[in-house]
Amino acid sequence: MTKIKLCGLTRPCDIVAANHLRPEYIGFVFVPQSRRCISAAQAARLKKMLCADITAVGVFVNEKPERIAELLADGVIDAAQLHGQEHEEYIEFLKLTGKPVIKTFCLSDRQDVAAAQKSRADYLLFDSGAGTGRVFDWTWIKEIKRPYFLAGGLHPGNVSDAVCRLHPYAVDVSSGIETNGLKDQKKMTEFVDSVRKEKRI
Repeated sequence: MTKIKLCGLTRPCDIVAANHLRPEYIGFVFVPQSRRCISAAQAARLKKMLCADITAVGVFVNEKPERIAELLADGVIDAAQLHGQEHEEYIEFLKLTGKPVIKTFCLSDRQDVAAAQKSRADYLLFDSGAGTGRVFDWTWIKEIKRPYFLAGGLHPGNVSDAVCRLHPYAVDVSSGIETNGLKDQKKMTEFVDSVRKEKRI
C-alpha cells in the first residue's frame, strides 16, 4: 500500500494537522534557498510535537554529511533526503548512521531513470525538479522494481491516478497542499483521503 509524505512543514499547526492525518512521513526542509527552510532548533521543537509513529525526514542539498549525521544522531530527524549532487561515498557515509537515506533524481528522460537505479540509497525519489510543482512523464518509471517516492506536481486531484497507475512505495507532496505558500489543512486532508481511498479499492 502506498505511503504518504507531507513535506515542507514549518509551523506547529502543520504538525497538529499531520498528527491527525497520520501520514507515514513528514518533511523538514534544511535548504537555505527554500522558502520552507527551517533551522535545526525549529525542527527540534516541531519534532517534539510529532507523533512517534510518523517518520521525520530532513531534506538537504549538498549539505555537509557530518551535519546531517548529527541531526540524525540527535533525533531531530529520522531519515535523510538528498536533493543535490551527493555522490555514492556520501550516501554510504550517511548509511553508517543506520537511518534511511532517500536520494532524489530529477528526471528529464528515461536515461535518468537508468542512472538512478544504480544508487546505493535505501529509497529513490523521482521528481521533475526542485520545487517546480510539475509532473514528469510517469511512463518513464513504470517498470521500476526498487521502492521509490513519487513527487513532482502531485495534488489532491491527481494523486489517486498516480497511485492507481504506478503503485509507488510512497507519494511526496509539498506545494500541492499549500495555499498562498502555507500548508492548507483542507488540502492536506483531501490529499491523504485520495491516497487512502485507493488503498481500500
